[in-house]
Amino acid sequence: MRQLYSFYFDAFWIALKSILEHKLRALLTLIGIIIGVAAVVVVGASIAGLKTYVVETASKILGSNHFMMTRMASMGRMSDEEFERRNRRNKDINWEEYEYIKSNCRLCTEIGAQINSNADINLEGVEMPAVRIMGVTGNMVDIEDKTLVEGRFMTDEESTRMTNVCVIGWDVKEKFFPDKSPIGETLKVRGVPLKVIGVEQQRGSFFGDSQDRHIYIPIAVGAQTFNRTGGIQVHGKAETENFKDSIEEARLLLRNKRKLIGTEEDTFGVVNVDEFNSQMDQITGAIATVVIPITLIILVVGGIVVMTIMLVSVTERTFEVGLRKAIGATRNQIMLQFLIESALLCVVGGILGLVLAVGATQLVGYLLEMTMTITLGYVILSVGVSSVIGILAGLYPAWKASRLDPIVALTKT
Repeated sequence: MRQLYSFYFDAFWIALKSILEHKLRALLTLIGIIIGVAAVVVVGASIAGLKTYVVETASKILGSNHFMMTRMASMGRMSDEEFERRNRRNKDINWEEYEYIKSNCRLCTEIGAQINSNADINLEGVEMPAVRIMGVTGNMVDIEDKTLVEGRFMTDEESTRMTNVCVIGWDVKEKFFPDKSPIGETLKVRGVPLKVIGVEQQRGSFFGDSQDRHIYIPIAVGAQTFNRTGGIQVHGKAETENFKDSIEEARLLLRNKRKLIGTEEDTFGVVNVDEFNSQMDQITGAIATVVIPITLIILVVGGIVVMTIMLVSVTERTFEVGLRKAIGATRNQIMLQFLIESALLCVVGGILGLVLAVGATQLVGYLLEMTMTITLGYVILSVGVSSVIGILAGLYPAWKASRLDPIVALTKT
């Protein structure tokens, strides 16, 4: 055991000295491995960061444990034929159906409603076009986990009566009231004066689309202002343990209200936050499946470079190999010596690649204002693959060295 330990220690030390004696050559050899490992880790961190960014942004906008029912809703992309089929079959959800679901959904902690429109807002010559106007019930503040930085949200009573109040998004506040509090001020939507009672916390943008360019108004005011009698979105919220059951209960309630029986398809759509997260898992998984193998090609190229340099090293050290074999070294020992050197080169390259990847992810995260997460799986994958490539790249040079005739090798100086 002691002899075995001594052999491995000596082989490692000889390999390390060989690398240190040719620092520039070793560095140039490792560039492919360093870039390959860094590319795999940075791409992995980017994919994980993209998923985190999307999920966190969606959670700010939609809240948690939140589902929505409306005439047309789907998480995936629909074919043109499917869209046309649903468009003919599905019906708008009306106020009576909303109240039926709200009264009978036992597993839901909240059931709210929303209608969406757009309008140009003008105040004292300052104009803001295409502002999202959302007529909502008072409990939407809880369903979507909204946070207000000033004032308050509308009450349930205010939302279902013709109460002229509104809560504005951050972009609207900055546009019309940049240097003062908007609370108590008046904005007009389609000529209807609305008193500002609250300001929502800034939510940021989602792939370049601002999520703060909106105004919440009572749903009763929205229905009358925009002449809407249908097209309501029903929003629900439930405890985590009852979330999926609450969605099914709400779905069955609307089916019963519409007298859908047996195998008849739903005449409405249902989406929820969990489905969105699952969709993101599928998208990022598909991206990783395509991109990661491409970045691994860089590691393969790096392995070819390592093999080439190891062949040069065998040629340079022919005399050393002959001398070691002449004093009793076996073929396996000679082969193992060069394999250790090749593997050590790639492991060092893997470590340097990780250091480069950490710096690159910090820089990219700072520039994109996005959290870049280096995941353990990609670290293990990149370093593991680089180590395997190091061993594979050293196999032929090591085999070639072990096959040298000691008598012939000793004549090479």
